[in-house]
Amino acid sequence: MASRQGNAELPLTGRIGTGTLAVQVNCQGEGTLDVTVTGVALLFPLDCVKGEVSSAYNEVHLKKARGEGTVRITAPAGVRWAVTVER
Repeated sequence: MASRQGNAELPLTGRIGTGTLAVQVNCQGEGTLDVTVTGVALLFPLDCVKGEVSSAYNEVHLKKARGEGTVRITAPAGVRWAVTVER
């Protein structure tokens, strides 16, 4: 995915099935980026550093299928970020 800035809501199309749901986030800039995945109760912060690329990888193992979900990114205006979701 191309990098973005600011806040975003990215829908996960289709149902979220059983198995692993993985979220990889990279950011650059100064501030804290918050990631929330609705439908699976996954949330985590990532401290972003000016002049460096910071990364976080989180995964959850789902025993039952879920409906559609959304990845919400909350980031300060000066933070550039990219997210990848695998299911």
